[in-house]
Parts: sequence; C-alpha cells; structure tokens
Amino acid sequence: MNPLISIIMGSTSDLPVMEKAAQFLNEMEIPFEINALSAHRTPEEVEKFAKGARERGIRVIIAAAGMAAHLPGVIASMTTLPVIGVPIKASLDGLDALLAIVQMPPGIPVATVGINGSLNAAILALQMIATGDESAQQKLAAYKENLKKKIRQANEELANLSYKYKTN
Repeated sequence: MNPLISIIMGSTSDLPVMEKAAQFLNEMEIPFEINALSAHRTPEEVEKFAKGARERGIRVIIAAAGMAAHLPGVIASMTTLPVIGVPIKASLDGLDALLAIVQMPPGIPVATVGINGSLNAAILALQMIATGDESAQQKLAAYKENLKKKIRQANEELANLSYKYKTN
C-alpha cells in the first residue's frame, strides 16, 4: 500500500492537532504517511521529501507548523503537488502561523485551513484526490451525508427540550 497523502508536521508536538487528519484519512481508507520534518532544523530532509514526493505517488501534502510556520511554504516552493497548510496554535493564539502560511508570494500557493484545522485539511486533500477518483468521491458524499444526519438528529433532540417560553 503506497501513500496518496502525506501529513508533515514541524515536530511531534503537533501530533495532537494532526491526529484528526490521520483519523479521518484512516476512516476513509485513504493510504497516508505521517512524518516530522522541520524547515529550520532539517532543511535537507525537507528538500529531499518535497522533491521526491510526486515520484513516490504522493498526490497531496498536508503540512502543519506553528509560530514562524515556514514548513508549508518551503515544501510548496519545491514541488508542484498541492500543499495544504495547517497553522498550529503555538503562540499568539496561532495568528502568527496563520499569517505566515496564508501570505505566500505569487507563484507559491499554499491552501490554508483554520488554526488547528487538520480535519478540514484532510477533507480538502481527499476532495482534491476525488476529482479523479470515483471511489473517493463516494466516500466524501457518504461522509457529508452523515454530517447532515447528525444535524437533523440534533434538531430532533432540541425539539424535545421543554422550556416555558420555547416556541418550537
């Protein structure tokens, strides 16, 4: 089994946030890999990873980083694969990471999700893959239908709440 999506984080301290992405991809039965690489501490390994990802069959890269948050942009500068940046709340409530990832120069795009938004990053990565994969498209459709069911169920439960001035 070869990975289609690569989850890269600046350090293992980001794992509690990135586990949501891994869990989603696992539930969707999408092969993925997960590694720690640092744009500042292991730049040679980042370059080797980014330049070799396509040849290894990777189709989308999810890169998470906090604080200076250079990792997603550095990876994007070295590959033509889509890169999704996940800003990690490490300092300044994650705004420093968000701004660092979203403010890429022309020609080096990084799709960016919300602070600590690894689940959305994984969903977006699967949506990218699903543009050419009917099985992935069906998995996404089922996932989104389940989201609708959860909201409908929540409304049924809310309807059973009783308050003197509640009108619905």
